Amino acid sequence: MKKIFALVSCLVVAAACTTVPSTNNGNASNANSTAEKSTVSLSEADATAREKGVWDALKKKDYDAFSNMLAAEYIEVEDDGVYDKAATNTTIKDFAVSDATFSDWKVLPINKDAVIVTYNLSLNATYKGITVPPGPYHVASGWVNRDGKWLGIYYQETLAKSGPPPPQPASSPAAKSAATPAAKTAEATTGPDPVANEKMVWDALKSGNYDGFAAFLAPDAVEIEPDGVYDKAGTAKGVSMFDFSKATQSDWKTAKFDNDASLVTYLLTIPGAKPDKERHSTVWVNRGGKWMAFFHQGTPVAPPAAPAPPPAASPAAKAPAKPEAKRSAKPAATK
Repeated sequence: MKKIFALVSCLVVAAACTTVPSTNNGNASNANSTAEKSTVSLSEADATAREKGVWDALKKKDYDAFSNMLAAEYIEVEDDGVYDKAATNTTIKDFAVSDATFSDWKVLPINKDAVIVTYNLSLNATYKGITVPPGPYHVASGWVNRDGKWLGIYYQETLAKSGPPPPQPASSPAAKSAATPAAKTAEATTGPDPVANEKMVWDALKSGNYDGFAAFLAPDAVEIEPDGVYDKAGTAKGVSMFDFSKATQSDWKTAKFDNDASLVTYLLTIPGAKPDKERHSTVWVNRGGKWMAFFHQGTPVAPPAAPAPPPAASPAAKAPAKPEAKRSAKPAATK
């Protein structure tokens, strides 16, 4: 369903690095507590107004205005793929929005030149004439300051769902102590390369080193998943409910927000999981010389489209052949 929300807004995602529900749902409002709010030059009111302005441009089909709100490095993550600015500008022309409603706005400052805006979205829209599921969706939008102009650099939306988390797999590896080497090195070995950082996170998860995993997360880390929004405590608790030992990552893509923040997005595959493929994104930030995972979002990959039914056969084609024809093709019976 990339066709829609992707184009719709400029969103940013970042990461608490994994698809894990938790009992701390809804605690993301505390995420701003340790961020450097005083240095952020885009206010909450301005951030939400800009985001709404993107939607207004889409409603009016003002595609030039929409495109002018996006950075050249814009990345959009959807359930059917990852799209750059050019692809987004093409696909939005098939997207018609008659109404969009928002709730639960939050602005997560990264630094003075970058913020993440999150909110819930419900839509009345069509894509190529087909009605789009109304949602609600958990969405995130990233804005960066480029030469004094705030532009959208990243977007991701995840269809919201409710219900209890799946039971903990019996085969889940036992959690390892924070005294293990992986936990000790988590704080020391991360750097400006978001792909390398993310791979270290998954090494910790695959080995069941949940304390080591938590050491990668910023204190104000936020995670968005289909079942809700989580703070660091919720994410760290939730990972223990899953077996990640067979998880693989592929299709890596990155976008640099500035010298102190970068995005990485990739395809996560976990054999046997339902769904077994998800698109994950993480924003890594430099906090006092230490690179940490600040924001993460997971979006299940859309199932393949059902094959179109074969064209209905005409009455003549469906009717049985005439008896004469059948008999004429058959040798005469002999006694």
